[in-house]
Amino acid sequence: MTPEEIKSFCAANNIRFVDVKFVDLFGLWQHITRPIHELNDWSTFERSPWRAGYGFDGSSIRGFQKIEESDMLLVPDPDSAMIDPFIQSPTLSVIANVEDPVTRARYSRDPRYVAEKAEAYVKSSGVGDTVYIGPELEFFIFDEVRFGGDQHSAFYSVDSDEGIWNSGADATLRGDLNQGYRPRYKEGYFPVSPHDTQTDIRNEMVEVMEACGIQIELHHHEVATAGQGEIDMRFDTLKKMGDKSMLYKYIVKNVAKRHGKVATFMPKPLYQDNGSGMHTHLSIWRDGQNLFAGNEYAGISKMCKHYIAGLIRHGKALMAIAAPTTNSYKRLVPGYEAPVNLVYSARNRSAACRIPLVSPDPRQKRVEFRPPDPASNPYLTFAAIFMAGMDGILNEWDPGEPLDRTNLFELSPEELENIPTVAQSLEGSLQALEADHDFLLKGGVFTPDLIQTWLEWKYENDVDPVRMRPHPHEFHLYFDA
Repeated sequence: MTPEEIKSFCAANNIRFVDVKFVDLFGLWQHITRPIHELNDWSTFERSPWRAGYGFDGSSIRGFQKIEESDMLLVPDPDSAMIDPFIQSPTLSVIANVEDPVTRARYSRDPRYVAEKAEAYVKSSGVGDTVYIGPELEFFIFDEVRFGGDQHSAFYSVDSDEGIWNSGADATLRGDLNQGYRPRYKEGYFPVSPHDTQTDIRNEMVEVMEACGIQIELHHHEVATAGQGEIDMRFDTLKKMGDKSMLYKYIVKNVAKRHGKVATFMPKPLYQDNGSGMHTHLSIWRDGQNLFAGNEYAGISKMCKHYIAGLIRHGKALMAIAAPTTNSYKRLVPGYEAPVNLVYSARNRSAACRIPLVSPDPRQKRVEFRPPDPASNPYLTFAAIFMAGMDGILNEWDPGEPLDRTNLFELSPEELENIPTVAQSLEGSLQALEADHDFLLKGGVFTPDLIQTWLEWKYENDVDPVRMRPHPHEFHLYFDA
């Protein structure tokens, strides 16, 4: 909608407030809320928030400004306008772009701007004109979560009526009936009710998503016990899918809250069970034709093979953005459907790069990059995956032979010696990004200041705090040393 169309829309729907949302560097939605007259009562378009913007303190946002240069602007994007499905008073929700108030230049660390530049880069490079993204975000729905820590103690606890650990719970203490139908560890994919207790909740999530303009293809219980789920969105262009992924997480969390439950996109909340990934499908198109379809292996093109080679070569560095938490590497271990081997295959889900064979239709040819997780910032993750593949395309790299013959997790140590893998920790991924990030800077898509800020923040706020704290299991291992 245009700003004038939005003004009419607000009047017709009795909109009372406007909620302006934007994303911080690490993928958390932020917002400010203003009465609707603050959006409409401006004498000219140039003075309206659609152009003039709203001021905010950039030094209070993770990964943004220093305090001596803190003033920033939020400029709402009218294309993103919709009615917020969770705020009680009728409220217009809009996503804002971040600008410098002096130069009016777009902000280099605004993740949405990075996504826009990635889309511009595919056109300026001459490779294609459109990038399509289809992510699969997984999540857990729990009944309760508790955690805490200080200088002398630390704990966490998650609970779910659907958790297999509650099979022996005393129903008189819990206040519910213990009927015994619970998915066992790694057996949640995907039995019907009464094992799957959350179909109605996921249905409601889908209804809200589709009312907000997100087309959904399917939903189901995922592999883990205790309410792991997945809702699959239909693919869309890169920036739009970044917007939709943020909205998706917002809806999942708030529908769970309506039901007295809590949803999390934390990659690995349960020990010895599957974690939550964000398998990301990508294809490049030009003039309505899928450039990844061809006559090579598994029906893909030479361009697609070059793209895969870029993912393999830059895979370690990609994980610093696509698997950006210390908890991500509790998931990225062999045996839990989380691929750590940087190879490619058709059908084989133990490979980092998979070519789905669900249809012979050339429009459906794509590459699924499986290591990312949903704790990542979707705008940056989608852009980084695209840039790694583009480097392979522009350099015409060869990915080598596919690895189809076996479950990669069952290869011997000798067989694994020549197979590249992702790093085993966030620190290792950050070191890889330090050494290998020039591919992200091409076309000005990522900037040196963004990469440097990312590295410094992650070392200081993720790696070091976890590295310096005693782990509860260390008491079991070492207290009697």
